Amino acid sequence: MSRETVELEKGDAQVVEGEFINIKNSSVRTVEGGHIEMQRVCSMTVDGENIDVTQGAACVVKAEALNMKKSISLVAVAENASLNSSCSVITVADGIDEVSKSNVGVMVANNITSENTSALIVVANNVEGHVTTLFDWKSALAFGAAIGGVFGLVKLLSKR
Repeated sequence: MSRETVELEKGDAQVVEGEFINIKNSSVRTVEGGHIEMQRVCSMTVDGENIDVTQGAACVVKAEALNMKKSISLVAVAENASLNSSCSVITVADGIDEVSKSNVGVMVANNITSENTSALIVVANNVEGHVTTLFDWKSALAFGAAIGGVFGLVKLLSKR
């Protein structure tokens, strides 16, 4: 990886690599670097140490420190993550420092600090703040038992 600063504005690129990357109003297939700042950027994969995304979209984001504001990601993996007014299908982190006004499909972390957040499934050791979940452990157990029962019944009937 080079130690250079890379800036891209209103462009398209396949791969952007650098130590300091600043991308605005662009679409990029892959971004790899140390400190990455993206504003209104659409990308497939983003891999870096510190990533700040504002009004962006990414399929896969992997970082040591991730900060998303008004952004969307399919999968976000980080040591420390922060989501503000964002949406993520799957977020896995050691600690989610702040989740505010966001929607997350599956959120997995040791510690989560949240405010007005909705999630389908939350797996965490410690949750501080308010998280609205669709499944708690009791409803997830009941849902799994119901699906297992239906699957077993269909399999039993299909053998006849």
